[in-house]
Amino acid sequence: MKVVNIYTDGACSGNQNESNTGGWGAVLEYGNHRKELYGGEKNTTNNRMEMMALLNAFGALTKGNLNIRVFSDSSYLMNCFREKWYENWYRNNWKTSKKTDVENRDLWELLFSFINKHSIEFYRVKGHVNLNSKNLNLQPIYEKFIEWNGTNFTMDDFLYITKMNNRADELANQGIESVR
Repeated sequence: MKVVNIYTDGACSGNQNESNTGGWGAVLEYGNHRKELYGGEKNTTNNRMEMMALLNAFGALTKGNLNIRVFSDSSYLMNCFREKWYENWYRNNWKTSKKTDVENRDLWELLFSFINKHSIEFYRVKGHVNLNSKNLNLQPIYEKFIEWNGTNFTMDDFLYITKMNNRADELANQGIESVR
């Protein structure tokens, strides 16, 4: 069975300011097919834009029961799924371990609605890696990627995944520009 690869990124120009502009981008690949999505919002947060990227990518899928690999530089998003934070949130009536309300509950609930419809694996990547830099030593970044995600990825896989996440970042910036 073919795998759907989803690469996402979110951005927020002026994050933490009362007035700001956010954007999200996603690249979906299925075999030889590729779809690129982006959008933006005013007065948001970087975390919400990271979540919107994945939410819109999931929303673009037309079939259920897919094998999906999600690649994102958002530790907030990836850790929630990889470490299953949401299991405690459910048990604790949407409270964190510190007994505060879970932020972005509205988006988390929408994202969770897709979890049982597909088989999904989540992978963390380092964001904003300039693959064209002649001074960049990629080996330590690759080693960190392997530490985060396991040894099933070659250096060529890592380079391609990084390139596609950079494309998602470009799309997130287009999302910001689209609402300015």
